[in-house]
Amino acid sequence: MTEKTKLLVQEVLEAHGGAERFRQAKGLASTIVTGGKLWAMKGIDMDRTPRRATTDFHRQWACVGGFGQPDWTMTWTPKHLEITDAEGKLIAERDDGREAFGDRGFDTQWDPLNLAYFNGYAMWTYHALPFLIGEPHYELEAIAPVLLEGRELRGLLVRFPENVHTHTREQRLYFGEDGLLRRHDYSVDVWANATAAHFLSHYVEPRRLQVPVQAERVRQED
Repeated sequence: MTEKTKLLVQEVLEAHGGAERFRQAKGLASTIVTGGKLWAMKGIDMDRTPRRATTDFHRQWACVGGFGQPDWTMTWTPKHLEITDAEGKLIAERDDGREAFGDRGFDTQWDPLNLAYFNGYAMWTYHALPFLIGEPHYELEAIAPVLLEGRELRGLLVRFPENVHTHTREQRLYFGEDGLLRRHDYSVDVWANATAAHFLSHYVEPRRLQVPVQAERVRQED
């Protein structure tokens, strides 16, 4: 890692509350509202009902309440996912969810467990970034900046460890002059390698960790 990259990583971690505070926290819970036209291409009726997403910072684990039905809960890990009702009765389950996406075409239809796998790793990634860049085995490289609304954002290429389930191994993070994450670019391996960008804003400070409360996802055209 170059000295330029090290300085950027240190600044970013400090701006978000610090690596040690992240390691001391168990995880994060957020209320999410999801929408957009792309879901219909996967055969999913994604309404804007608020749902509760909870993740664990110390392992890849996530659960989402109100998944499919108001009293259903989805629980995800890389090797196993399940949907249960309010009494804990199993509705559906699957092992090795990443292997169940068929041809991974852009408009290939998803079943509820495909969606559960995607939601699980995606929410874990969003909750844990950018703190993950301070953890072992993540490869980091400073890259060219981009402009957002006339302001320069400094760039960082992140290569996730091969055993971490996320959108794709290489992702790009961009930070404002305050050190906060403002843009997150990635492609989606399980969705025809479609490219997307998250624009992050309106930070809050739960337990002195800086967390964005608004994220706008935009699909990037080839």
